[in-house]
Amino acid sequence: MMATPDLGTDADAIPTREEKDLLGVLPVPQSAYYGIQTQRAVENFHLSGVPLAHYPKLVIALAMVKQAAAEANHELGYLDATRLGAIRHACQTLIAGEHHDQFVVDMIQGGAGTSTNMNANEVIANLALEHLGHAKGDYAHLHPNNHVNMAQSTNDAYPTAIRLGLLLGHDALLGSLAQLRDALADKGAAFADVLKMGRTQLQDAVPMTLGQEFNAFATTLGEDLGHLEAQIPRLLCEVNLGGTAIGTGINSDPRYQRLAVERLGAISGQPLVPAQDLIEATSDMGAFVLFSGMLKRLAVKLSKICNDLRLLSSGPRAGFNEINLPPRQPGSSIMPGKVNPVIPEAVNQVAFEVIGNDLALTMAAEGGQLQLNVMEPLIAYKLFDSIRLLTRAMHMLREHCIEGITANEAHCREMVERSIGLVTALNPHIGYDNATRIAREALVSGRGVLELVLEENLLDQASLADILRPENMIAPRLAPLRV
Repeated sequence: MMATPDLGTDADAIPTREEKDLLGVLPVPQSAYYGIQTQRAVENFHLSGVPLAHYPKLVIALAMVKQAAAEANHELGYLDATRLGAIRHACQTLIAGEHHDQFVVDMIQGGAGTSTNMNANEVIANLALEHLGHAKGDYAHLHPNNHVNMAQSTNDAYPTAIRLGLLLGHDALLGSLAQLRDALADKGAAFADVLKMGRTQLQDAVPMTLGQEFNAFATTLGEDLGHLEAQIPRLLCEVNLGGTAIGTGINSDPRYQRLAVERLGAISGQPLVPAQDLIEATSDMGAFVLFSGMLKRLAVKLSKICNDLRLLSSGPRAGFNEINLPPRQPGSSIMPGKVNPVIPEAVNQVAFEVIGNDLALTMAAEGGQLQLNVMEPLIAYKLFDSIRLLTRAMHMLREHCIEGITANEAHCREMVERSIGLVTALNPHIGYDNATRIAREALVSGRGVLELVLEENLLDQASLADILRPENMIAPRLAPLRV
């Protein structure tokens, strides 16, 4: 029998360095800028599979918080110029987008975000050590806790970074939403003269134009855009940096809070302000709940629009067939010629995910106890995930669907003329009883409403033509009853 050679494992081949913490000694990859506490978190938390690096704005925000803290501590005389320079260099490297792959901790983690905070502290410390000419892990010269984390706790640095990361990243969401709104408004203008039947409870109602339908889509998204633009800064600009562990500011200079927040505002370009009640600000997640609720509202609106698009394009022969969605891929492995509304379907599913994220975040906010909410990692994960999904979904919907929609104008007009609902436009002119009788006869006989009205001499051809002019059916107009 031939012996199987022992090739070892990949881990055996990776050079390591030893680092020490409260629990003992642990090998860390020699090339890694993170340290032992990050390594423990990586080994402990195999949950979402989504690391911090997945959300660059959060990493950048963490670096900005650490730089602001270092600058404040230096100005107050607690951090020397050499260490400040090295920490600032490390933070600026991260802000520029480098070394984000070193943020390896899972977004869902125990410890109220301590693993995230230490991941940042260790990466910044080791980048700073390298800048100073020292080896990674040589913390006698610059320490992750003593220097990078000076006058901070996870409980103020982490939630401040979450708020700042959301502020830094929300512009992409607003931009995607504005572009989608504008694309829908453009279709509203393009379809302004396309007469069609409006529907309530999926039954024929009264005439409208396809342009009015698309303008309504644009208007409802524009409302959310306005709310988000107005509310996001108000919700997220108050930060608890300086509160340290529970909001009392222990282990920080009395002047530190104001100075650190000022420095963070200058570094980030965001209008940040210190929280008035640091104990409340450390434990309360209300701003995140409200923000998530706004994202959920947007998701619900997008899903409803996509439901309508799928209905309006249904068929093509046995459905509404009022609009054509751009074909994106073959729709069936068994039915030749079938093309599905895959883009709206995908947006629906994104909306469901965002709605689920909101529920998870709500439960996490409720699950806080006393002076800290330990569920903040889930809150951060769900907010950043919802923003990313909505931004991408709205971009996809606009680019791959809305901009390519065309109208089946002749078919829309034909359905108006055949619809029983057309009798509603005649109601003020022939009376409710006559209109009801005509509608019932048309439904039973299959004949047209207009044909029956002319046959009974309820209206003449000229009057009908005037009543049925599109501009007279799609806006307020009340004429004296003729019967």
